[in-house]
Amino acid sequence: MKTDQYYMKIALELAETARGKTNPNPLVGAVIVKDGMIVGSGLHRKAGEPHAEVHAFRMAGDHAKDATLYVTLEPCSHYGKTPPCAELVKNSGVKRVVVAMEDPNPLVAGRGINLIKEAGIEVEVGILETEARLLNERFIHNMITARPFVISKVAMTLDGKLATYNGHSKWITGDKARETVHRLRNQVDGIMVGIGTVLLDDPELTTRLPEGGGENPIRIILDSNLRTPLDAKIVKVSDEVKTWIVTGQNVDLEKISNLNALGVEVISAPLNETGLDLFVVLQKLFERGITELLLEGGSELNGAFLKENLIDKYLVYVAPKLLGGRNSKTPFAGSDRESMDEAVNLEFHSIEQIGSDICITAYPKKMD
Repeated sequence: MKTDQYYMKIALELAETARGKTNPNPLVGAVIVKDGMIVGSGLHRKAGEPHAEVHAFRMAGDHAKDATLYVTLEPCSHYGKTPPCAELVKNSGVKRVVVAMEDPNPLVAGRGINLIKEAGIEVEVGILETEARLLNERFIHNMITARPFVISKVAMTLDGKLATYNGHSKWITGDKARETVHRLRNQVDGIMVGIGTVLLDDPELTTRLPEGGGENPIRIILDSNLRTPLDAKIVKVSDEVKTWIVTGQNVDLEKISNLNALGVEVISAPLNETGLDLFVVLQKLFERGITELLLEGGSELNGAFLKENLIDKYLVYVAPKLLGGRNSKTPFAGSDRESMDEAVNLEFHSIEQIGSDICITAYPKKMD
């Protein structure tokens, strides 16, 4: 006999297939089971489209009566672009609902579960909750902090070098590892670099998949003194490729006008003693719809975010190369620390070999 965990795993796998398409909404999958058979399934495919439960019930039809619904996130109880799913579940005829986790959205936060329980339907919460929370780490973070989920992507040699002393870094990792980065670009809302990377590398920061297509994240440059050249590749914008520059409040207005004329949006943010106020920067980006932000800059950008404890996830690609040198660049710059007690502690989540390289996924260590 198949278990609740078995069917919830299927729902989680369904939800995962829409990664990068549902922002700012969560990833949600649903499965309806009756007499040991799946009679309906669905996922939330894209923001503004029907939720997972709607697709599952449409497929199940009359078979939903006395069935069990498995859903990876608590059914919503509020009216948004679509009607509340909790009402749909309440009137569906199912006899049991299994939910992986409660919705962290304050507009829901247990209300959907209570609504279903009040209708006399059995509800169980917490099946594969750890997996469900990992699936929606971006959404949970957005709801709790009202800031984008920040991912730091770093490619380095085995001895921890990001680039040579003169900044040369192409290429540290192999083709397969670089392909996974483009797939990640295809999933996030925004990709950020500092002005140093723009001046040194003149990157495009677009999504280039082997099979073609893909979504381009909004390219965001931190440039406190507005030094971005008007002929930089990143300044070339279109309907598919957009660029925002975040700069200080006392910059050349004519330069802003010239960038605007090229289609670049210039966002003003306050400065502090070390540069742009990153808390304000993230708040402004979130207000403009950036829910997940990929840092692809150099050591100065990484170091600035590290100093403020604003990195939520680390993707560290390690190549089987040794660079050496006293002045070779390391992934995180910033002020020096005096003792190991000051180190930022992380928790390894996974280590995966990709071609000849490995990718380490880590998170900031939770405080006990």
